[in-house]
Amino acid sequence: MRSNPYQQYVKDDILTSDPIKLVQLLYRGALEAVADARTKLARGDVKGRSAAITKTIQILTELVVSLDHERGGELSARLVALYDYAQRRLLAANFEQSDPPLAEVEGILQTLADAWLSIQASQAPGKNVAEHLQPCPIQAVVDTGDYVSLSCAY
Repeated sequence: MRSNPYQQYVKDDILTSDPIKLVQLLYRGALEAVADARTKLARGDVKGRSAAITKTIQILTELVVSLDHERGGELSARLVALYDYAQRRLLAANFEQSDPPLAEVEGILQTLADAWLSIQASQAPGKNVAEHLQPCPIQAVVDTGDYVSLSCAY
């Protein structure tokens, strides 16, 4: 059986990528899944919407388990809280059959994906990624009304 050239390209890209690129690929997949969920919601495709939301939740779970809490410190803990919030908003979107939570999660993921692109762009060979992280004004509302401020790269 012949393999799909695109699937082989994606597989090779994943197997040869550095950790920053892998995180970017996860964000891209999550953003595509949220966009798919929004499209399916608009079309009334309940099964498709649920599948796309489930895929996004699975990608967020992968991002959570890939965090290095020892080296990531406070940033790692804040990302866990943000990913948890995003997953709860996705569940609410699915339960309520509502677009605003999906749009909110899409915005959060896009902001984080842009931050990772900035990290890659600013990273010189031999430099530590953490050297490029600086505080930024990104905030996400958590259910209790509290804010989870993040650090990101410029």
